[in-house]
Amino acid sequence: MASRRSTATVLALAYAALVIYASLYPFDGWRWSSTAAWDDLLSLPWGPWGDEFDLWSNLLGYVPFGLLLAIGRLRSGARLWSALWVAVLVPAALSYGLEVLQTALPTRHPSLKDWVMNSGGAGVGALLALAMHRVGLVDGWHALRERWFERDSEGALALLALWPVGLLFPAPAPLGLGQIGGGRLVDAIAAWFEGLPLSEAAREMISPSPATEAAAAAAASLGLSPLAEVLIVAMGLLAPCVVAFSVVAPGWRRLAMAFGALVLAALGMTLSTLLNFGPRHALAWVTPWAGPAVGIAALGVLALAPMSRAVVLGVGLMVLTGLVVGVAQAPADPYFAQSLQAWEQGRFVRFHGLAQWIGWLWPYAAITWMLSRLAIRS
Repeated sequence: MASRRSTATVLALAYAALVIYASLYPFDGWRWSSTAAWDDLLSLPWGPWGDEFDLWSNLLGYVPFGLLLAIGRLRSGARLWSALWVAVLVPAALSYGLEVLQTALPTRHPSLKDWVMNSGGAGVGALLALAMHRVGLVDGWHALRERWFERDSEGALALLALWPVGLLFPAPAPLGLGQIGGGRLVDAIAAWFEGLPLSEAAREMISPSPATEAAAAAAASLGLSPLAEVLIVAMGLLAPCVVAFSVVAPGWRRLAMAFGALVLAALGMTLSTLLNFGPRHALAWVTPWAGPAVGIAALGVLALAPMSRAVVLGVGLMVLTGLVVGVAQAPADPYFAQSLQAWEQGRFVRFHGLAQWIGWLWPYAAITWMLSRLAIRS
């Protein structure tokens, strides 16, 4: 198989970031014993068995990691056994290092049992990759990618794979990714530098002024206007479409990608509201303005489907910029606050960070990727 950069490798790196976040969350109260011997620090207790949720999460949480690493190595031209060893040993080494680091966190409990389950999950993922390779699924994806996407499209494909994950974190408006402003991000950044001599000065620099806070409070009391909500939802749906169109040739394949984006948007928003408010409210995100927003997005898709990639990149930058500007103006209503509380106080506490950061940063990553494509073409 010809060597080629694989989307699976990019996704494996993103998944490794998730694993690190989930394993070390909430990053508070670091303390490292200065008297314990190195062999004591590096050894892990077996520990008692936890509940079934912890058991299965430790096992299943590493399955995608091993799967993506193995597929990435196979797609990059590595031999089968080399890919399998990398897919098992790299996650096992990362898991062991994170378990050791957990000894410095008072809220986490390092365990050799967790390491065994993590390593076993990576092994299961590697075996799944082997099975997929044996039945031709890896080669089939390679052939499909060759037909549908241009070369060096792994960045766009990784963005498209991560977009539905970002939808799972509560947004102030449906499909409204990119809201990184406000006190929550300030608190998150300030927490990283807490205790340093310049921490208070840094907080003052990144905190909004009293006038800005007063304006934000006034906006929150008014809420989003119907037109603003329609435009945010429309641009939120167009965002993955323009990313896909930038690596797909003009024609019917672009329309198929847009339809897929619509399906994933509906599934992602439904799952998000279901997790936050329960099955009875799973479709609460379908507001009266969702229909007009989908209609506007459909017109944009039809207009862009026959356009050149350069035009798509230019329009895509405008769409993504408009999305982040519009979402930045969206106030957080009480239902939004309730959603965040449900995520951060329930069992999602170790996993909400992935969707949160993807939801915050996805539009900016897409803008950066599109700018890089324009630089290559110029």
